[in-house]
Amino acid sequence: MSDEEATLLIPFEDYEENAVNIGTQQKSADMKRFIERVREDGLYLLNVNITDARIRSIAAFLNNFDSPRIMVVSARQYGQRPARLFSEAIGANSAVGRFIPGSLTNPVLRSYVEPDVLFVTDPAADQQALIEAVNSGLPIVGIVDANNNLRNVDIALPANNKGRRSLAQIYWLLAREVLKLRGKTTDEDWAKEQELEEWQSTF
Repeated sequence: MSDEEATLLIPFEDYEENAVNIGTQQKSADMKRFIERVREDGLYLLNVNITDARIRSIAAFLNNFDSPRIMVVSARQYGQRPARLFSEAIGANSAVGRFIPGSLTNPVLRSYVEPDVLFVTDPAADQQALIEAVNSGLPIVGIVDANNNLRNVDIALPANNKGRRSLAQIYWLLAREVLKLRGKTTDEDWAKEQELEEWQSTF
């Protein structure tokens, strides 16, 4: 095991087992720096060390905001439950499923919210929320796959944002890191508390 692998939040094999590093067969120019290699079947593999480091830095970034002022969105089916559980764990707001147009820009709507930061599961699938966040001047954090465009994403978390197990793993790790930074949990506590319940059913 290399020194880099020894310092990962979870073993490298866990990232692989949950397909966190499995990208698409298309690659955008924006994502080139996050790609480690191309597999024989044409799938681009994302660099796990970068993903791991970004989880830590994004957790620290999110902790600069009051939890209720963080908005997490996921239109993708496989991201909806992990996004909701992540939001509940850290006390953030979430909008899963169809994003109601105007939720970030039209105060008349019942769904209207005024977050300080937006977290998107997929910049392409969550485009409506992304556009409204850009128009509102909000910083945007996004889970980005090999084929994503980073034009409006301020902080990118390179990972498979289409797979059920990958999204569950990413959101689980983010929740754990945010709570650790707040002093509310340790790795051991988190494992004990979360080994059953809803989180595991998302993997």
